[in-house]
Parts: sequence; C-alpha cells; structure tokens
Amino acid sequence: MSPLTAIDRGNNIKPIGPGVYIAVCYGLIDLGTHENPVFGGDQHKVLIQWELPEVRGEFERDGKAVNLPRAISRRYTLSLSDKSHLRKDLESWRGRKFTDDELDGFDLRAVLGTPCQLQIVHETGKDGRVFANVAAIMALPKDTSQPSRPENPIAYFSFEETGDKPELPELPDWVRDIITESKEWRKSMKSNATSTQPSASSPDTDDEDNIKF
Repeated sequence: MSPLTAIDRGNNIKPIGPGVYIAVCYGLIDLGTHENPVFGGDQHKVLIQWELPEVRGEFERDGKAVNLPRAISRRYTLSLSDKSHLRKDLESWRGRKFTDDELDGFDLRAVLGTPCQLQIVHETGKDGRVFANVAAIMALPKDTSQPSRPENPIAYFSFEETGDKPELPELPDWVRDIITESKEWRKSMKSNATSTQPSASSPDTDDEDNIKF
C-alpha cells in the first residue's frame, strides 16, 4: 500500500462554519509512524487535505495578497481494516465498497484532485477554542457539477518514495512538526548524520604490521 484534523491553526482566523460543503482534495501527506500515547504501540499516520472552493479567504503568497479557498484536513491511521476510519471515509467518498483486490493495496494518490462533500462540525478544545473538524465525507450527487482542479498546488509526500533523504513539500509548520517527530524522519536524520561523518585517514606508513582502528 502506498504510504501514504482538520483545524484552522491561525489565531485570528475564524474556523470554517458548520455545514456540508463541496471540496476538492489537494494534499496527501505521509506523517510517518508515531507511538499511540493511549493504547501503546506504533501507528502509521497520513493526512488528507481539502480546499473548499466556495469558502474563500485572503492569504499571502510570495509576498502578495491572494484570494484562495479555505482549507481543512483530517488525520488517519494508514489502514484499510474493517473498523478503520480511513476505509469508512474512502468508501463513503467513492460511493462503493472496496473490492478484495483493492484491499490488497489501494494507491491513495487516487484521491488527489478528486471532489467530494465534507460535513464540517465545530468542537471545543480543552482550552476553550473552537475547532472545525471533518465529521463525514460523501460522494458528490450525480447531478452536481464537478469542481475544477484545485487552486492550491498539489501537495504529496511519501517516505517510501523519498529514500534516505526525505525532502518535504511546502507545508504548514504544524504538519512539518508532526512529520519530523516520526520514527522514519528520526531514522533518516540519524542515518544521514552517520554517513556525513569524515572517514579516518590512512596513516602515512607502509608498515603492514601497523594496527588500524
């Protein structure tokens, strides 16, 4: 399987209002493996990002003010088991169940650029702040006009495809922080640090009995 929530972290930006919205997926981000603080064990996480074409906001890009769709995302455990949230949401999004062949390895990149409907609800955190969360994903009704391609650049990242030297795309700081806390990232940084250590120089001698450490 290709390895590969939605909240607004800006202090001065109001959360997206509750309701059902047309959305387009523009991001699929491998968050890596993290220890579950509640149940223990490791879980591989993935983030799916959507933009809402009809909900606009003023943002800064390359030093210029631009009007772009608001964005929202949801974090999943990378699993298509019977009880997984990812499987439930993907099947609802597609409007059909997975086949046995698809369950043997479904390429999640298929969601990029794909429209859907999102049900967004408000939840209150422990600090009293209100967050907009994705409660459900649904396929578009058949008579609904299809949105165009995402206005945001497609964002994709997979540890399996980056090798030993992962390079992150442009991502919000809070997403980058999650990735850099993953076991895959720490392993790659440790490996790179070891590989860049200077090698020991050979001594200036032809004495074959000289012991080298």
